[in-house]
Amino acid sequence: MSEHNGSVRSADADEPTSHRVVVIGGGNAGLSVAGRLRRSGVDDVVVVEPREHHLYQPLFSHVAGGTARAGMATRPQGSVTPRGVQWIQDRVTDVLPTSNTVLLVSGRRLAYEHLVVCPGIQKDWDRVPGLPEAMASPWGASNYEFDLAAKASRLLRNLRRGTVVFTQPAGPATCAGAAQKPMYLACDYWRATGVLPDIRVVLVVPDPTVFGMPLIDEELNRKIAEYGIELRTDSHLLEVDAANRTAVIGRVDGSDRETLPYDILHAVPPQSAPDWVKATVLPAAGDPGGFIEVDPGTLRHARFPNVWALGDAAATRNSKSGGALRKQTLVLAKNLRHALEGKEPGDTYDNYSVCPFTVSRSTVVFAEFDDQYRPKPTIPFWPTLARERRLAWVFDRHILPWVYWNLILKGRA
Repeated sequence: MSEHNGSVRSADADEPTSHRVVVIGGGNAGLSVAGRLRRSGVDDVVVVEPREHHLYQPLFSHVAGGTARAGMATRPQGSVTPRGVQWIQDRVTDVLPTSNTVLLVSGRRLAYEHLVVCPGIQKDWDRVPGLPEAMASPWGASNYEFDLAAKASRLLRNLRRGTVVFTQPAGPATCAGAAQKPMYLACDYWRATGVLPDIRVVLVVPDPTVFGMPLIDEELNRKIAEYGIELRTDSHLLEVDAANRTAVIGRVDGSDRETLPYDILHAVPPQSAPDWVKATVLPAAGDPGGFIEVDPGTLRHARFPNVWALGDAAATRNSKSGGALRKQTLVLAKNLRHALEGKEPGDTYDNYSVCPFTVSRSTVVFAEFDDQYRPKPTIPFWPTLARERRLAWVFDRHILPWVYWNLILKGRA
């Protein structure tokens, strides 16, 4: 058994199998809430996470767009696990809430007093015919996978003429608007190098407008016109022919089909809860995405009072994003601590979410909103923060990654 800053990378056979709090998932949500619980005095907190390396996914867009190196987005899992929190490097296969038990791939069973479920979201590449083959080809990339983001950077940087198609998925997805970010970064680069007039850029979005908030739509539409991007609204990626480099888009019912030839396809797949979560009793009956049934305010499970969920796998009302997690972890940690003390949860998550759009290589449009896509600015007296700004770029590209690695994952922010 190796240790780093009090975290455990693997579990010995004689390690206790009963814990006060078990957290499933060692991403942003899991480590942040574990850190908050530990800092508030809750002992015996363990995180179950199979991966060796932790990924800072918001930086993938900068990697794909050529404004950050891939190595900046990853660190060893043990190095970012909060001090005093145990890391069990294993994979969950099932949760049995009636017996307060978590089953692991290794065959181990973990008993818990309280359980926090935040394994993230699953990318369903196979739901679009031909999409996995397109991503495996030399001309497919995505900012939603670490390796594909680095591939996108090379492809977009080296292109001098041709057609690039960017697609955004419908339905629940983690920060769906992030699908657009490498497009704006690439267009700004192509404009600076003088090749933008020779490149056709097509953006495919599933909604009636490019985002859904009038102020943000106004800003993004201005940049779309500035770069000469062709916008296809109410459209989905229906299928891909990787061999012939064509993408078929249209409405979800298959109507209004259009075949687009491409030199580069930058796609983001449909998403859902992980398959193992869907197979448990945690989702609500009939939820096609298999997301965990929680009270969207308290983040407590609707049927099992000692089970909690947050992040992309939870059936909350907010738009799924990393920016929503800071408030979710704060609310959940306080409510869980109250439950441990025999009190009723008193804090409520306000459905806040955020999506910083990198609309050039030096400016960002900072969208903050609630579950109704109404503006919800962090700084109420600065309503124009949603306009394209250089200051927002500095925050998104330079300040926020430092805050993430040094404060958020430790439960300090």
